[in-house]
Amino acid sequence: MKLPSVPGAALLCGHGRSAWFTSFRRLGVNVSIRPANPIDAPRIAQIYVDSWNAGFGELMPPAILDDARIDRWAGELAAVGWWVAEQDGIIAGFTGICPSRDPIDPLLGELDTIAVDPAYWRSGIGTALMHRAVDELAAAYPQAILWTLANYPQGQRFYTATGWTPDGNTRSNGSQISYRRRF
Repeated sequence: MKLPSVPGAALLCGHGRSAWFTSFRRLGVNVSIRPANPIDAPRIAQIYVDSWNAGFGELMPPAILDDARIDRWAGELAAVGWWVAEQDGIIAGFTGICPSRDPIDPLLGELDTIAVDPAYWRSGIGTALMHRAVDELAAAYPQAILWTLANYPQGQRFYTATGWTPDGNTRSNGSQISYRRRF
């Protein structure tokens, strides 16, 4: 994957690999975005579970934090395409991208996941993470897709506000809708 040129980004070396590290300062929020790694799995799994349960409420069954979920995240984070947002040295959220899985299309990227610890909601963390994900997707694909719940207006407002457009596609008997973004 081609790394984008991002104003304010500095190339750092650590853990035997090059990594992009970006600091965002907007609205008084100092957020650092760095590549995720398997060591982040316990915190990422906690954020995933907490944001799932707080955000989806009764729309989805509750997620449970257990060793299997942490192990799954450790495996996911070993791959390229995952970033964490830190505020004051604490991981506050994360995002991940990949080639589109539905539909399978080599010219289509996918926003796999974006999740923020509920304690950091509406603080700019999600927007900073979305900027990183979109920059990375734009560097690798002419367009991207994301899937979300059809009856999840909070997420839908966020996606629209960050430049995504509903494309009219559904899956899972209409319970999920997709958004697209062209670069």
